[in-house]
Amino acid sequence: MGTEERAEKNFQSLLKENPYPGRGLVIGRSEKDTWVILYWIMGRSANSRNRRFAAEGGSLRTEPVDPALVKDPSLIIYDAMLDLPGIFLVSNGDQTRNMYETLKNGGTIEEALSGREREPDAPNFTPRINGMLRISESSASAVLAILKANALDPAFTDRYYYYPAMPAVGYGCGLTTYSGDGDPLPAFVGDPLLLPCRGKAEGILEAYWKALDAENRVSLALKEITNQGAKSRILVRNRF
Repeated sequence: MGTEERAEKNFQSLLKENPYPGRGLVIGRSEKDTWVILYWIMGRSANSRNRRFAAEGGSLRTEPVDPALVKDPSLIIYDAMLDLPGIFLVSNGDQTRNMYETLKNGGTIEEALSGREREPDAPNFTPRINGMLRISESSASAVLAILKANALDPAFTDRYYYYPAMPAVGYGCGLTTYSGDGDPLPAFVGDPLLLPCRGKAEGILEAYWKALDAENRVSLALKEITNQGAKSRILVRNRF
């Protein structure tokens, strides 16, 4: 199976035909010297669906659509994307801020996540998915990480780090929190997904929005990064 066929198969089976991949992120290259970071949220409950993305500069955060309806903000309201010079961070929880502060002070993403656990939302124990894109004038590199409940005892957390080579133009590497719908929700398994990132930013945003289940999708954002990391913009699609 060729690269394009494999990426399209993942896109179809794990996103388009999957009613609930949950939250997800993708880091990739859409064009020569143009990088993209995608992040989306989904929801089955009223509390999870009472959200939207708000972008300001290089930062992306979740916020309630109706603050009066928020029951527990701890796992649904957070910074989803934050930047440092040449470093672009994304995650599905408040660990984005942990990564930002640790890297700002000279630490590593591994150090930032070493004290974090999978989410405490039993019985799902939602994984924490994380990504970092580092860009310089001569190179770019990425780190993906997922923190999951231990299969034998969910009181413990397993931490997996991936250091993929930067994908060719038109492709990205992604993680989702779940492998599908269920009760409890089955956690994502396996290595990061090879996924398509072809074309202009607006087209990629539209393709992923259409791929997410219309009943469960909530918000989708795409950060486009150009000029060796010196310039970026965020596109947002909110359901509510």
